[in-house]
Amino acid sequence: MGLSDKEVQYFISTIKNHSEYDFGEYSEKSLKRRIQKVIDDNRLDFPMLLKRLQKQPEFLEKTVKDITVNTTELFRDPKVWQDLRFRILPRFRDNKNINIWHAGCSTGQEVYSLLILLHEMGLYDKAKVFATDLNEDALREAKKGVYKYRFNIGYLDNFDKVIKENPFNYEEYNDVDYSKYFRINKSEDALIINDFLKKKPIFRKHDLVRGDNLYFAKFDLILCRNVIIYFKYELQSKVFKMLHDHLYTNGYLLFGMHESMLGDIANKFDKKGHFYRKK
Repeated sequence: MGLSDKEVQYFISTIKNHSEYDFGEYSEKSLKRRIQKVIDDNRLDFPMLLKRLQKQPEFLEKTVKDITVNTTELFRDPKVWQDLRFRILPRFRDNKNINIWHAGCSTGQEVYSLLILLHEMGLYDKAKVFATDLNEDALREAKKGVYKYRFNIGYLDNFDKVIKENPFNYEEYNDVDYSKYFRINKSEDALIINDFLKKKPIFRKHDLVRGDNLYFAKFDLILCRNVIIYFKYELQSKVFKMLHDHLYTNGYLLFGMHESMLGDIANKFDKKGHFYRKK
């Protein structure tokens, strides 16, 4: 039997009373699934879970991290990256700087994907890249830039589609060696991002729910993929407004494949495919 709505509310209030975190506006459906996983992984029942959250701050921190970690991968959804390459990023060619924010960057594969793309397009030196997440363990992984090779092996195909091929001109093929951007160590099952890429982004802890102000006031491009899907409508609206305020006019916002902007705030953007351009 799954968790009841009442138990989810008990969980939310326990976390809120014993920390700075607030899951009150997260979708109950995804919270239920994730709380149940914490219970199963730690071989607890629900009352034991609440007791440990109340008595053990480090267990509470770990639970928050387990609940907020999102899966990510290199060049996830190649079509989106092709649009970035051929339709969006070329608009910033004449910019002196290109300010980019990955909001909810998880373990960083998306950050490195974009850096690789910028490098191939000759825009790397112009880019200032900020990447934030609530989950400090995920940020540590992102800074390390070492990923499971077998987990990522399928994503080499994604790399080929985005970096080597041109969907608008099949005769064009760029034979870019993977070693330009990462090393593959099969015996250690590791895909290791090259150091020059790891030095570029500034990774910081940031809670989208609290909407704290960022160091950089405005961005040309914000990627917030597969994050808002876990939020209720009211919190989504709050986050949309915050992202709008952090974008330059004509700046672009990108969500996940199954996410879209709802409410009045959508009128302040022009939607082009998966991208939203601030009017």
